[in-house]
Amino acid sequence: MTTTDFLLRLCAALLAGVFIGFERQWQRKSAGLKTNTMVATGAAIFTMLSVQLNDHSGDADVTRIIAQIVTGVGFLGAGIIFKEGTNVHGLTTAATIWCSAAIGCVAGVGFFIETAICTALVLIINIVLQPLDNWLKKRK
Repeated sequence: MTTTDFLLRLCAALLAGVFIGFERQWQRKSAGLKTNTMVATGAAIFTMLSVQLNDHSGDADVTRIIAQIVTGVGFLGAGIIFKEGTNVHGLTTAATIWCSAAIGCVAGVGFFIETAICTALVLIINIVLQPLDNWLKKRK
């Protein structure tokens, strides 16, 4: 992987994290711009490290590091979820962080169009489905 390719992949992950994080920050959620940007960027860095190790030695398993990203980000997301009586808060934010990590992995392997599609889908889910979610909650 060239330095230019590394930088393009890193920037794609960073931009995806910025877009997702901006929406979360705009909605005044606990994990916003910086958190989602760092998660997406970090996931891309670990993924590119895995790809580089595989390119260098030829026998590295790229999926092992990605599997550890999934586990680590799941632990991070668990810290965002709060239970107050019968109410649970932070599930969507935790899921968004998980998606940011996945998108970072997609960018890290160089799938730029897929990165853009996944970022758009996360934004659509968080923005477009919010009014429907609010309406469903009011129906109780």
